[in-house]
Amino acid sequence: MATVLECIAVPSVSASLTHSPTRLLSSPVSSISARRRLPEFKGLRTAPTRSFGSVSQKQSSSSKLGRGGRIVCEAQETAVEVPAVTDESWQSLVLESEFAVLVEFWAPWCGPCRMIHPIIDELSKQYAGKLKCYKVNTDESPSIATRYGIRSIPTVIIFKNGEKKDAVIGAVPKSTLTTSIEKFL
Repeated sequence: MATVLECIAVPSVSASLTHSPTRLLSSPVSSISARRRLPEFKGLRTAPTRSFGSVSQKQSSSSKLGRGGRIVCEAQETAVEVPAVTDESWQSLVLESEFAVLVEFWAPWCGPCRMIHPIIDELSKQYAGKLKCYKVNTDESPSIATRYGIRSIPTVIIFKNGEKKDAVIGAVPKSTLTTSIEKFL
């Protein structure tokens, strides 16, 4: 039991060129679109470009930038990139660390892994100076994943003094990871 509430069809440019203007004005489609104005997309708002390091851009004389304006995400400056660990750096960064270490085992194709990345980034900022956070791409370093029995990703393992202390499997809330971290700090 379905009903159509309202349907608006907008003729394409090629259709408007082949039909006469009077025929279009008398059509039911044009009468609906004449009564209701569709919202117009105005694009992204940008500020005049500034100097970024050694590269400087010209200031726009008008307050509006045309095509080609530079859009910069200022949130990138606050983002923390959790470093990756490889087979070569595993021993020195994780096993010989003087701090507790949180390691996320992930893969680029894993959807739940992408969901947990921002949480790991937040924890890295929150526990800076108390906890080191790293990521291991299981596709690039399968020997590490095999050594610790990783069968499902994302898996987060907490190490202290070179020993595996706790493991959390799956995309879990931040509170679950915080509880596990607090036990070993």
